[in-house]
Amino acid sequence: MAPTDETGQAAQQSSASGTTPPVRPPVGGAGNGRMPRWLPRALVLALALVAAFQLGSWAFHQLTGLLINILIAFFLALAIEPAVSWMASRGMRRGLATFIVFIGVMIVSAGFVTLLGSVLADQIIKLIEGFPAYLDSVINWINTHFKTDLKRVDIQEGLLRSDWLRNYVQNSATGVLDVSAQVIGGLFQLLTIALFSFYFAADGPRLRRAICSVLPPARQAEVLRAWEIAVNKTGGYIYSRGLMALISGVAHFVLLQALDVPYAPVLAVWVGLVSQFIPTIGTYLAGALPMLIAFTVDPWYALWVLVFVVIYQQFENYVLQPKLTSKTVDIHPAVAFGAVIAGTALLGAVGALIAIPAIATLQAFLGAYVKRYDVTDDPRVHGHRRRGEGPGLLTRARALWARRPGAERPGAERHGGGGSGSGENSS
Repeated sequence: MAPTDETGQAAQQSSASGTTPPVRPPVGGAGNGRMPRWLPRALVLALALVAAFQLGSWAFHQLTGLLINILIAFFLALAIEPAVSWMASRGMRRGLATFIVFIGVMIVSAGFVTLLGSVLADQIIKLIEGFPAYLDSVINWINTHFKTDLKRVDIQEGLLRSDWLRNYVQNSATGVLDVSAQVIGGLFQLLTIALFSFYFAADGPRLRRAICSVLPPARQAEVLRAWEIAVNKTGGYIYSRGLMALISGVAHFVLLQALDVPYAPVLAVWVGLVSQFIPTIGTYLAGALPMLIAFTVDPWYALWVLVFVVIYQQFENYVLQPKLTSKTVDIHPAVAFGAVIAGTALLGAVGALIAIPAIATLQAFLGAYVKRYDVTDDPRVHGHRRRGEGPGLLTRARALWARRPGAERPGAERHGGGGSGSGENSS
């Protein structure tokens, strides 16, 4: 075909100048303003990822309660694993061994809640029965000091006819349904935790085998090692705390019985359990109830209980706890307290209970892979400064004394003394 005028002119110009003319993009290519082929697929992929993230976030928030229950059940299964494994090693089936352990824990828990509830109910009944006498004493004190003429009957009638009481009764009647729903929800939550923990403990070997079946042999050894550390630390924490709770309960029972405080056995069990399973501040929280009941007997008894609680806390922190937990849960008190605060911030009361065994497991697992070296015998390790590094305290004090206004330098004094002596000798 013969070239057109435009192409012919372009060819002549290129041949004349010796350069190649710019090539025009082909018709229908990417340079004519059309959308690239990969862009629709990228948009669909981005939208799919956003949708999957939103769906996962929604599902996670909806299943948060179930995940927390499973976490509690897992730690409970780890806590009872040593007892179940010991019974299974004696020839008992794991299911039966787990059932026996669960029945024992439920009986102890139900007995403790029943005794504590009876104590609180009895104290509430006594408070209600003695309320008129307390009210009369308050009214007499007000009439005596403020020259008023108040009567208990008038106060009771005014209280019964007030709008505040009517609104309070209506709100309480509405709140009864909410409390009932919360109680039912709590019972369902306890049942869920019990079922999951039972299955975790009874089918522990099968669960470990199922997890290890999807991992290579090297990873299987690490998973089994981490599982063993978690069982040892959690079980050791529970058993050491149980032993310290027993010792604490016996010590407080002796004190309360000596002071003739009512319900001494139940209060001793309360102090033992709360003080041990709520670290650091549990002793003071547990001692509040015995102090309150002792105050109803004699105000001085409450002071004696407070003094005993403080002294026993120091004995437990510095003598008893290091000996019992040195081989089970060797955690610094500051680390334990920080772990409890972090667990409470993340999971509430549940996090406070499982924080210490979780951090102990993590510490032991990391300790198996972190290489440690011997520390040199340097005084600075113990917080002491090396001798000869800078002037000592006495030297610095002498230097400051010599620099005070009006002070003579020791060298000048000696020089002057030597000059007079030489003058005398020369004379």
